Amino acid sequence: MVEAGSARMGTRNGMAENNEFFREVEEDYRRDQIAAIWKRYSALIIAAAVLLTAGVGGWRYWQHAQRERAEQASEQFDKATKLAADGNSAEAERAFQSLSADGTGGYRILARFRAAADLSKRDAAAAATEYDKLAADTALGDGLRDLARLRAALIRIDAADPAPALTSLQGLATPTGTFRHTAREMLGLAALKKGEYEAAGRWFDQIAGDAETPQSLRQRVEVYEALVSGGTVTVTEAKPELAAPPPMTR
Repeated sequence: MVEAGSARMGTRNGMAENNEFFREVEEDYRRDQIAAIWKRYSALIIAAAVLLTAGVGGWRYWQHAQRERAEQASEQFDKATKLAADGNSAEAERAFQSLSADGTGGYRILARFRAAADLSKRDAAAAATEYDKLAADTALGDGLRDLARLRAALIRIDAADPAPALTSLQGLATPTGTFRHTAREMLGLAALKKGEYEAAGRWFDQIAGDAETPQSLRQRVEVYEALVSGGTVTVTEAKPELAAPPPMTR
């Protein structure tokens, strides 16, 4: 039994030595493979490492430059806004135009909207045209383009020919339109102004039936619907009563 036990121990020791040998052979093989790969592709590996380092550095520099540009654009916008508030319209317009041309993406768009809003105080037709340009700018998101359409329509709704404005508002009054509430209100008021009570009522009903209508607008719609229900209102001028002449005395 002692001899059998010694034989088993010898077998185990032999297997352990074999496993160790195979591990050493495998490690040597891996080292040889790595050395061969390095020898063959070392230039490419070094180049890739350099490019990666340069890319990370360039990305961080770009982020830093973008932050600086955003800060400068913010300061320029604040200055232009202050000029407009102080009544320096010409200087404010130049500042907004400069920012809309050279500013960062967000401030460039904001400056264009603000410049058009300030222009509407002096030249409504020109301001509407600027809003048209914003609405046609495919680089802007759908929400901003719809906002530009809405503002252009609000400027033109009191023009001699309000038809283009009404058409634009109808396009914005769709059930999923971002600015549908304002568009419907303006369409209803325009119809009410022309005495088209049935059409006005339809627009006001859409506002009342929309679950997302703001509470303030719901309150206004109640007044509008009362006007629609009342129909035409005739206003007559009140005339003062003539006093009786004083009695004649002798």
